[in-house]
Amino acid sequence: MTITLIPGTATLAQLHDIWRNERAAVLDPAAHDGITAAAALVAQAAAGEDAIYGVNTGFGKLASVKIAAQDTATLQRNLILSHCCGVGDPLDVATTRLMMVLKLLSLGRGASGVAMTTVNLIQKMLEKGVTPVIPSQGSVGASGDLAPLAHMAATMIGEGEAMFAGARMRSDAAMAKAGLHPIALGPKEGLALINGTQFSTACALVGLWGAWSNAAASVVTCALSTDAIMGSTAPLQDAIHTLRGHAGQIAVARAQRALMDGSEIRESHREGDTRVQDPYCIRCQPQVTGAAMDLLHFAGRTLEVEANAVTDNPLVLVEDGLIVSGGNFHAEPVGFAADQIAIAVSEIGAIAQRRVALMVDPTLSFDLPPFLTPDPGLNSGLMIAEVTTAALMSENKHLANPCTTDSTPTSANQEDHVSMAAHAARRLARMNANLNVILGVEAICGAQGIGFRAPLQTSANLKSVIDVIRTEVPALAEDRYMAPTLESAAEMIADQRLIDAVALPGFVKGQTAW
Repeated sequence: MTITLIPGTATLAQLHDIWRNERAAVLDPAAHDGITAAAALVAQAAAGEDAIYGVNTGFGKLASVKIAAQDTATLQRNLILSHCCGVGDPLDVATTRLMMVLKLLSLGRGASGVAMTTVNLIQKMLEKGVTPVIPSQGSVGASGDLAPLAHMAATMIGEGEAMFAGARMRSDAAMAKAGLHPIALGPKEGLALINGTQFSTACALVGLWGAWSNAAASVVTCALSTDAIMGSTAPLQDAIHTLRGHAGQIAVARAQRALMDGSEIRESHREGDTRVQDPYCIRCQPQVTGAAMDLLHFAGRTLEVEANAVTDNPLVLVEDGLIVSGGNFHAEPVGFAADQIAIAVSEIGAIAQRRVALMVDPTLSFDLPPFLTPDPGLNSGLMIAEVTTAALMSENKHLANPCTTDSTPTSANQEDHVSMAAHAARRLARMNANLNVILGVEAICGAQGIGFRAPLQTSANLKSVIDVIRTEVPALAEDRYMAPTLESAAEMIADQRLIDAVALPGFVKGQTAW
């Protein structure tokens, strides 16, 4: 199915659908006239004598060099080739396609000056499955994501490499196999394609969706942990959370109450329990993970705005008849959003890791056997699984340090303050993968701990979750080779199987609200 997008109004839900299901996308035909009008204004300027940046001048520090009219096509081609300086592992296909869709949305606002033939080629590449190979390193998020987007544009002119039908090949070969033809770039078109924040924004959006999925999964795994240690549900009472008023906190408490409703384990110790309060990692889950969700919601709104923005330079202001240089390519909003997402991911993992430590520690776990093994001593149980979560938690703490504060001047000091949004966004994939493991181990521990409470039964909701876990992770009786077990549990978190096992009140996939 092809998604029709109205520039300026694309939603996170639409973009999530495009990314997750690798859908094609086209612009609403109502956008075509604006695109064409801007292209006509650029063509008029290119034929004139006035120096206009990126149309008939050099770029960056070379903006003072005037380019002859007969050389403007060569100027745009040279721009693309010279900027293809990306290094590192290629961006995955789904995120690359999302980046292309974001570029479509930006061009569709009718302020970039590209021809409809250029827009149509991007749409056809999405339809036919021609995906440029985009090296993931090389952008500082300054004059746009220059290097990554140059590799996208290179495929459009028949240079570089692309993926087609699951194979990596030369771009011209991929285009030919798809029945497409490379284009020659007109005035400003190369600059319009490589100026912009679409690489950073695509990576940040994927990081946002992964973080939101992990946050929802952590509500499920915390419910397992709470029942495993026979924790109190009194701190989940709605009145406590509405008195504070934060939406995320209220939502987390409500969802966890629903998950634990009807647990025999919980009912068994409502009276006569000598514990006054559980540790913070249990008692303050709504306050911590709820705050992280509020932060994700804020970052999501920023990225939704950016996804619909025009971020190249110069901008074509058709109504005023002007082509004006500005700085919309600076990715500071994206960098800030990515840094916020990183903090949220780190904190969700930090409090989850403490729940794992709580369950395996015989001095804290309220009568659970040491390291959750029925025969401790001969068996080490989940001792080192907890150590792994500690390692990943620490790694995420380091990765959560802000990137946007690490500006460095580039391009002969013309670009003297940069956002570092690209690697702020890229590191989110690694952080979410680490969090998948932390939450996967928590799910293993929670299910194992609940098993030791038999004959008391957990709630129907949590039984459903444990049933899913047990499809790939058998209960731990004797020590076994554990790496595949951790991998399976992490995959269950990543692909949302534990979330799908229950109805989390108010949580919707691909959204960052309640």
